[in-house]
Amino acid sequence: MTANIIIDFAGFVCEYLPIDPVDRRRTKLYSQAKLGDVPTHGIVMSTFNIIPYPTILEPGPGLFALHGNCRIAAAPEAGGVARFLRDRLAEETDLKLDIVPADSSGKGVIRLVVLPVLLDFEGYQLIVAPDETIILGSSLAALFYGVQTLRQLWGPAGDDEYQIPACRIEDVPRFRWRGLHLDVSRHFFDVAFVKKFLDTMALYKFNVLHWHLTDDQGWRVEMEGHPRLSEISAWRAASPLPHDRHTLDGRPYGGFYTQAQIREIVAYAQSRFITVVPEIEMPGHAMAALAAYPELGCRGEGYEVGQYWGIMKEVFCAGNDDVFAFLEEVLNQVMGLFPSEFIHIGGDECPKDAWQACPKCQARIKAEGLANEHELQSYFIRRIERFLLENGRRLIGWDEILEGGLAPNATVMSWRGSAGGIAAATAGHDVVMTPNTHCYLDYYQSEDRDNEPPGIGGYLPLRVSYAFDPLEGIPLNSQRHVLGGQGNLWTEYIEAPEHLEYMAYPRAQALAEALWSAPPKRDFAEFKTRLRPHLLRLGRMGVSYRPVPLDFDD
Repeated sequence: MTANIIIDFAGFVCEYLPIDPVDRRRTKLYSQAKLGDVPTHGIVMSTFNIIPYPTILEPGPGLFALHGNCRIAAAPEAGGVARFLRDRLAEETDLKLDIVPADSSGKGVIRLVVLPVLLDFEGYQLIVAPDETIILGSSLAALFYGVQTLRQLWGPAGDDEYQIPACRIEDVPRFRWRGLHLDVSRHFFDVAFVKKFLDTMALYKFNVLHWHLTDDQGWRVEMEGHPRLSEISAWRAASPLPHDRHTLDGRPYGGFYTQAQIREIVAYAQSRFITVVPEIEMPGHAMAALAAYPELGCRGEGYEVGQYWGIMKEVFCAGNDDVFAFLEEVLNQVMGLFPSEFIHIGGDECPKDAWQACPKCQARIKAEGLANEHELQSYFIRRIERFLLENGRRLIGWDEILEGGLAPNATVMSWRGSAGGIAAATAGHDVVMTPNTHCYLDYYQSEDRDNEPPGIGGYLPLRVSYAFDPLEGIPLNSQRHVLGGQGNLWTEYIEAPEHLEYMAYPRAQALAEALWSAPPKRDFAEFKTRLRPHLLRLGRMGVSYRPVPLDFDD
């Protein structure tokens, strides 16, 4: 084992045990970080309004003065993170700092250092002293997370100078999957808004955008060789009225992203260390695709892009090999656009009516020795999984993919409560927990619906989102299979960007802390105190968050 590394910086002494080369998750940080004999009385902990709350936070003496003569010191490999910090400083403080070589010295330096033996892959340490600030990251992603914490620490300006309280922070996330889901099928959001959404995610250390690109009501990604997906599938004749889902508005609606725009968004997310996981729905939620290519359905004709919300009975024909050829062509292009480890294939809410009446599907059931239509769905998912595995990707789907037997290497996204995730993890499958009870951000935030914008139903107060624990109910020996969790923004009733932000925040901030901070560091009353300045920050960022009363409890 390599000798421990000792770092003495501005009176903070830290000792690190190098990463276990066999299992990075077992790495421990042995810290002797101390403030020596410096008293910490007079430090107001509410000064550290950090969300999500860090693993270790020790206040220090004094303040770091952030002003125009400060500099950002970074090696070339950390240049992207340094430029991000420089640009955010310019936007948020009007200070224009230079980026200088990593070995630059002097007062007022913000030093960015990649130290691979520090904590785990996403772990960082932030040390703020009166003369200098340093962020040590075990990776570029970790360094980036340290920058987000630093952003949250600079306070209001005074005489063109910002004050950052001295402190030492050690921080590491609890889960590797910390996501938000964005449905752009029911309502379409343009490139500029998706980038803004990613910017806000980055501030709170989310690292996965689950992008719901196709559904019954719209197909939103351009596919070369399949022009009708953009010409027909991306447009519907009408949508339900916001307050009356049974009445259509008579207004054509639609939109799609070109492949160039997809690449632009993926690159933008990557620069913020966010992985974009695309979702292409199958075998259900396929009406938009069938409207363009009716031969892929069991009836073969008479389809239109969905206008109403809800579950539709027409699905891809599981007995037609042309369906699999089409989906493999689509997925090949999707994999070329999205470098993510996971490809989400939906798999949810697939009625079996069409398959029961379809001679091709019944022939498939007989030929494959399947017991019923539920096993036919499992056959469908397994076949797609084999294709993805052959191309170096992993399949993830909603918890309905458990029905009829789970594909061997599939990852389950548990949304109908936690039962599906518990069952999958117990069986040795990786899971992402996103139970509607805690994570569905299209639910109402108040029981007084008359004074809230439209939601899909339900009631999800901030307190409940904050209480989310992805490990709840998971047997101890299966908890290693829990990758993390995410909040979901379904947009049947959310058309405007301002409405979407209102539904997301502050509940997404609560989920960010639930997915990053260990339970001993989480306290709802204390979180509410830290939340208030963050809502002001969101306002300055132009984010239309939901205001909360001063004495709120939920």
